[in-house]
Amino acid sequence: MQHVIFPAGPGDAEDLARVHIQSWRETYQGLLPDSFLSRMTVPVYARRFAASLIRPGEKEATLIAADRSGLVGYAAGGPSRSKRAGEAEVTTLYVLRTAQGYGLGRRLLCDIARVFAANEATSLMLSVLRDNIPARGFYEHLGGQAEAPRREPGPGGVTYEVSYRWPDIRVLTKTA
Repeated sequence: MQHVIFPAGPGDAEDLARVHIQSWRETYQGLLPDSFLSRMTVPVYARRFAASLIRPGEKEATLIAADRSGLVGYAAGGPSRSKRAGEAEVTTLYVLRTAQGYGLGRRLLCDIARVFAANEATSLMLSVLRDNIPARGFYEHLGGQAEAPRREPGPGGVTYEVSYRWPDIRVLTKTA
């Protein structure tokens, strides 16, 4: 299957919202409360995406992936929340289940790492739910170094997250 990856713009907000909600429902069923997942709506998330795409923060980026059927995934982020010098953070990376298995998640991660490196990032991090074993395996396969799980406030209460770090972002930028 052929996929293209390109920067998102404000006109992509509604499609991003659809992919976000569908991927959360596919990924987090059983990990997050069903009541939260069922309340997610395209209009609410489309407004959030539109606002962030109209006025992105400094060094923030959103890349989208599409095939003939439309948008099937995306990655977004910017400078890390921990404010570590030179560190970028992928805040979201989702690929619809129907588009998984084609290397698209890897391409999105590597492409957004290249964007961050061009913005002078030297390292990269991201966080994932502790119990999201497939995602954890994916990031470990790509060389991410796991930190100890930590408690975080989340939908429906407390969640546990694991951060993955790539101390040298070039590990990802040189990957095809």
